[in-house]
Amino acid sequence: MAPSRTSSPSPFSHRDPVQEARDSLKKLDLTHRARRNRKAEWSRRLVRENVLTTDDLIWPLFLIEGENRQEPVAAMPGVERLSIDAAVRAAVKAAELNIPALAFFPYTEPELRDPLGKEALNAQNLVCRACRAIKREVPHIGLITDVALDPYTTHGHDGVMRGEEILNDESVAVLVEQALNQARAGADVIAPSDMMDGRVAAIRAALDAEGFESVQIMSYAAKYASAFYGPFRDAIGTKGVLIGDKRTYQMDPANSDEALREVAEDIEEGADMVMVKPGMPYLDIIRRIRDQFPIPTFAYQVSGEYAMIQAAAGHGWIDGEKAMLESLLAFKRAGASGILTYFAVEVAQKLADRK
Repeated sequence: MAPSRTSSPSPFSHRDPVQEARDSLKKLDLTHRARRNRKAEWSRRLVRENVLTTDDLIWPLFLIEGENRQEPVAAMPGVERLSIDAAVRAAVKAAELNIPALAFFPYTEPELRDPLGKEALNAQNLVCRACRAIKREVPHIGLITDVALDPYTTHGHDGVMRGEEILNDESVAVLVEQALNQARAGADVIAPSDMMDGRVAAIRAALDAEGFESVQIMSYAAKYASAFYGPFRDAIGTKGVLIGDKRTYQMDPANSDEALREVAEDIEEGADMVMVKPGMPYLDIIRRIRDQFPIPTFAYQVSGEYAMIQAAAGHGWIDGEKAMLESLLAFKRAGASGILTYFAVEVAQKLADRK
C-alpha cells in the first residue's frame, strides 16, 4: 500500500507582499520627508521654485510678401509665414494674451537677394513695413528685429563674403546700417544674431549718435553652430542656398568657457540683454551666464527643438502639451529671464485657461 501523501501549503499561497513588507519592516524613523511637500497640488504650488508666465514669452514670427497670406512652414507644424496684414492680426492676438514682445524673421524673395544683402538696408523691406504697421495698431507691444544678413544674401551667410571667407569688419559696417534702418522703422530691440566681433559696440554707438539711446540691444552672445536650425532655414528660404557652413563665426558646440567670454565682451560693448541659442541643448550655458553676470539672459527654443516636440506629439509618442510646458519651464529653472518660442501663443492660452 502506497504511503499517504500529505500536501503542505505552498509558501506562496495567499501572500500579500505589501502586507508582508509592512509586517517585516519597522516604520522608518525619519525627521525629514520630502514627499510631505508633494502630497497635494496646493502644496506643490506653494513650494514651487520656478513659475512660467506669459511675461516670459517672446513670439517669433516669419514674414512673407503679399496680402492675407498665411503659408505653412512644412518642417514646423503649426507655424506659418505671415503677410504683414496677417502679422498685424497676430500682434493683436499676442497683445490680448499679454505676450510682451514679437520677434521678426523675413522670407526674402530670391530676386531681392544679392551677395551684399542690400535689401536689409531698404527702408521699405518686409521687416520695416511690419514694424510700422504693427506699431500703428498695437503700439505697446515690443518689437525685436534680427540683425543679420542671411535672409538677404544669395549665399545664406550672416555677413558679406570674399571668396569663401566671411569678412568681419566689412560685415559689421553693413549690420550697423541694418540696425539703424530697423530703429527708424520703430523697432524697440535690436537683436544682432550674426556673431561678428565688435558688432554690439558699433551698433550701440550708431544708435546713440542718431538719437536712438532708448533702443535696446539683445545680443545673440552665445550662438552655437548647431544642427537644430534646419527648419528655421527652411522658413526663411536659406536652406537650399547656404554655401558651406557657419562654423567660422558661430560657436563650437564643444565650448562653454568661450560663451562666458563672448557675453562679457558684449556687456562691455553695451548689450542690455544677452541670448543663448539654441536653448535646450545649452541649459548649462544659460546657468553659467546667470551665475556670473547680472544681466537679463534669454533662451531661444529654436526651430529644431520645436519641430522635435511637434513630431513626437504628432505620432503619439509624447504628450505634446506637457512636453511643451516642461521644456519651457526648464529654461526658467536654468535661469532664463525669458524665452523665444514658437509655442508662445499656445502656452499663453493654456496659462490663461488655468486662471
